[in-house]
Amino acid sequence: MTTPRHGVARADTTGPPTSASGTVPLGGAVAGWASAVAAKPRSEIRENGHIMGQVVSEDGTAIAYTRIGSGPALIIVDGALCHRAFGPATALAEALAGHFTVYTYDRRGRGGSGGGAAPPDVEREVEDIAALIEEAGGSARLFGMSSGGTLVAEAAHRGVAAERIAIYESPMIVDGTRAPMDGDLPARVARALAEGRRGDAVKLFMRYVGTPGFFVAVLQVLPPWRKLKSVAHTLPNDFALVGEFQRGTPPPADRWSGAKAPALVIAGGKSPEYLRNAQRHLASALPHGELTVLPGQTHMVKPKATVPVLVDFFTR
Repeated sequence: MTTPRHGVARADTTGPPTSASGTVPLGGAVAGWASAVAAKPRSEIRENGHIMGQVVSEDGTAIAYTRIGSGPALIIVDGALCHRAFGPATALAEALAGHFTVYTYDRRGRGGSGGGAAPPDVEREVEDIAALIEEAGGSARLFGMSSGGTLVAEAAHRGVAAERIAIYESPMIVDGTRAPMDGDLPARVARALAEGRRGDAVKLFMRYVGTPGFFVAVLQVLPPWRKLKSVAHTLPNDFALVGEFQRGTPPPADRWSGAKAPALVIAGGKSPEYLRNAQRHLASALPHGELTVLPGQTHMVKPKATVPVLVDFFTR
């Protein structure tokens, strides 16, 4: 079991959080509280109703964000290879902006954020979320998609000040309905990156997650391929997040025991059985978790189906 090294989410956001009995590296919410409070954006730019700025994470890395809307703070966390300019987060933010002050951000190493040369470290990514929460006023709702959902569950477990969390299909293999990840896959991806073969790294990842071969072939001649290759160096960060959950066995029941916030786990009704089973396990393992299945949906997050569920859960 991993247990939180730093304190849990605090009710009083006017001062540093008090320490609880230990969690695995929290990243900034407690030990680095002073740094996180100081992590205000150096500047903000307003454009078409969007406010863009930066926070500085505990290790000094600049994390770029966009803010839109009004209401309680909600931070959206992307999955592998996605960022503000590529992926579902921006459309989701616009659909949620009538209910929340929505923050989208580039996970470290992507888009406008720094930290691309640093070794993968889950602790650093949790610290980034903690810095964004401080910028948002000291507490926030969190919504993560795919490996971003895994990161949200981990951040809550490690004690960030999350009021509620929602997770869309954290990629786990918890039973025999899919073969476990080959143990050498992260090393093969890392080797491709080290040799400058970004496209090969993306292809290895996409094949593993089940992307049809013909689609991968066609994608390589389309504009999105360049965007995917531009963030290929961040794939080791996602393997660091999800690797322990790719073994074909359920994680310990107390794996997320530090996550005290109410949690909604969302599965797509048309997603593969292994993903649906994994979400069921995650919802039962989170101390205050519940599961909802969206009929007809897959691993691709669609605002029309997802936003009503998020609004309902986050406004309870």
